[in-house]
Amino acid sequence: MVNVRVFFDGVLVGGTTKPKTFVDALKDKRRKNEISQETNITYLEEIAEIRINTDNSRLRRPLIIVKNGNPLLTEDHLKRIANGELGLQGLVEEGVVEYLDSEEEENAYIALNIKELNEEHTHLELSPAVILGVSASMVPFAVHNRSDRVNYGAKMMSQALGTYAINYLLRPDTKTYNLIYPQHTIVDTVIYKSNILSEHPQGQNIVIAIMPYKGYNMEDAIVMNKNSVERGLFRSTFFRTYQAEEKKYWSIESDEITIPDEGVKNYKTKYDYRFLDEEGVAPPESEVEGGDIILGKVSPLRFYGPMEEFLSEAENRRDTSVTVKFGERGIIDKVVITQTENGDKLVKSTIRETRIPEIGDKFASRYGQKGVIGSVVPEEDMPFTEEGITPDVIINPLGIPSRMTVGQLMELVYGKAAAINGEIMDSTPFYESSESKISDILKKQGFDESGVEEMYNGETGEKLKANILIGPCYYQALYHMVRDKYFMRARGPTTILTRQPTEGKARQGGLRFGEMEKDCLLAHGAALTLKERFSSDEEEVPVCKKCGVVAIENKIKGLSYCPICNTSEITRVKMSYAFKLAIDEMMAMGVYPKIGVKEEL
Repeated sequence: MVNVRVFFDGVLVGGTTKPKTFVDALKDKRRKNEISQETNITYLEEIAEIRINTDNSRLRRPLIIVKNGNPLLTEDHLKRIANGELGLQGLVEEGVVEYLDSEEEENAYIALNIKELNEEHTHLELSPAVILGVSASMVPFAVHNRSDRVNYGAKMMSQALGTYAINYLLRPDTKTYNLIYPQHTIVDTVIYKSNILSEHPQGQNIVIAIMPYKGYNMEDAIVMNKNSVERGLFRSTFFRTYQAEEKKYWSIESDEITIPDEGVKNYKTKYDYRFLDEEGVAPPESEVEGGDIILGKVSPLRFYGPMEEFLSEAENRRDTSVTVKFGERGIIDKVVITQTENGDKLVKSTIRETRIPEIGDKFASRYGQKGVIGSVVPEEDMPFTEEGITPDVIINPLGIPSRMTVGQLMELVYGKAAAINGEIMDSTPFYESSESKISDILKKQGFDESGVEEMYNGETGEKLKANILIGPCYYQALYHMVRDKYFMRARGPTTILTRQPTEGKARQGGLRFGEMEKDCLLAHGAALTLKERFSSDEEEVPVCKKCGVVAIENKIKGLSYCPICNTSEITRVKMSYAFKLAIDEMMAMGVYPKIGVKEEL
């Protein structure tokens, strides 16, 4: 028999010629509490290694032990669990349940449920639903959806607006969104109930119809009911906190939160400091927008040397006031004046803004069916049922067959039954409420068991030719709001090096116009527009007519001459400053590019 090496927490400690006996003996000791329950042992037959792990940071999960095709968990254990006499740790101590890490799980043969058990199985899942993570197990009817959609749904739950903390009005968080009217879902899972989300919901139960609407919900766009929005549907509050600190520097110098004097460097106009009170702080309930100063601050100059000693107190300081981010606006909600750990003064100012759903805002169900608002339609123009119910949201039917999110359709039917019966329906993966129960509830109230209804055109009153699936569904507003993303500019700041517009919304940057955008303009017959688009860094450069080298220009004396042939036969050529910069850098390396110039006819 080959000697099998034994590793303990990655260290080689010995070997054995009876690996299976050794592994079984150790596992038996663990189940009898003779060694630590946190020990995991793995026999890797292919590489003749036994690995014993007791170290930290291993992901471990509980499984019921199976012997001879029967689980060690008995009816007696279940009764004691129901009475509260026994918990998971108690089952572990009794050797009924054990925790396996990812390595030991490789050697285990785990049954999903008790019906699948046979002689070969070593373990049984506590519940089939635990094969999913915390987020994925909160996706209703996960068994009926494609796995990628369950992943998308779980991911978008983390992007949804909700009540993240009860004391959010007191917390100075940097950037938060808070849904104003969150609701508990009427179709939920066991994990949802046991999770904090049952107390801190992150969505609303709304009526959804699956049908096209004049092309406004093309692709994944959704049509939203204007009256629902006006009644407060998915209304949220956005909070942003700004802060200023009076830092002390190595010398006696320090920052000061105050209204800057006119003599300080970078002083703006008196109008720019209009919101500040005598302490240099804008008071609560002031309406501000991007660029407005909300915290006045003065700092010493960056470089302080012997020359600066002769400057006056004001000239020796610069304005470093805190301004509202470009593109944002709101009302100052609260101002907190406190101290840092070092005893420096710290001021935090929180701005709030009410966000109302608008065209371009992103929403999603729990099944990865995400989309932006394509149109907000008045209620009187929306289709309605025989009972006069108009949907809050209309989504496109084409989003269902290609993605195979059957769970979305099931929630509309189950949600309908839940609303009629006044009870929350269970949609835990593998354990959802029976379809026959749902059918009976709908039939009893005179609805079609499939959830479809006859609907009428809101504009003409005509009956629609097809029956429409309509029902309640839990929907989520995501934090991807068009208010935070859209941006435009005409003139604005440029970078010093290339003299081209800055990059990014925060710096009021320009929008890049690429090859494909250029092709669009050409296709429209608007070629002249390209001349404007591609001249953001246009520069007139003096070039020598003889040798084609960029000439030297003395603007004070009004002279231009060639540094090589020393002639004054200079012509001015328009080019991009970035191109001129590239030529200068090449010349710095001793390469002199020649620009061929000739007079325009």
